[in-house]
Amino acid sequence: MVAALHAAGVWKVYPSGEGRVDAVRGVDLEVHAGEMVAITGPSGCGKTSLLNVLSGLDAPSAGTVLIQGDSLFDLDDDRRTRLRGERLGFVFQAFNLLPVLTATENVEIPLLLSGQPAHEVRKVALEALASVGLADRADHLPAMLSGGQQQRVAVARAVVHRPSIVLCDEPTGNLDSVTSNEVLDLMSNLCREEGMTFLIVTHDDAVAARCDRVLRMRDGQFLDGASEEA
Repeated sequence: MVAALHAAGVWKVYPSGEGRVDAVRGVDLEVHAGEMVAITGPSGCGKTSLLNVLSGLDAPSAGTVLIQGDSLFDLDDDRRTRLRGERLGFVFQAFNLLPVLTATENVEIPLLLSGQPAHEVRKVALEALASVGLADRADHLPAMLSGGQQQRVAVARAVVHRPSIVLCDEPTGNLDSVTSNEVLDLMSNLCREEGMTFLIVTHDDAVAARCDRVLRMRDGQFLDGASEEA
């Protein structure tokens, strides 16, 4: 079976004065459909730089990234943007909801950007909100929602187009522990019941412990024996 995400020999090097910073150093990674995988490590270990490469935001200095078998960086800008829009979902620490749009309208955005007819997207968006327990908040603006509810809307927006993998950058960083667990319960249920795939970057060991596998990173590399069952 083709992996949801496959990375091989990924390096990310940044110039620094007369030298360089090797933020990511020869990383190999494979995430299979239906997995919930965490990448954890101390601040500055390279996990966010790696996520930026895996998401297509930054080009690697070396190495390859495949999304469902298709190379992310062998495409021109337009095709890479289209692949990211169709096969990747994103959840961030900041909820990144548009404040003037309702919950439903925020969730509709990936569908509209992919060119789906406007008259069809409303039903799909409402179903996604229902799947995260917010059917009764569909017409609410973000300011009318709690932090946990806003992150649930963000998760619905990330999964509404059925991406190959959802990439999460500290998705519970702005939430208290109770609400954090509720959002992690939601992601876990989406994995188990709907086959969604999540790759979560976090510094929080409690978040990592909720995942199927944990990859520990330091100095731009995964530690030897870093992959472990959570």
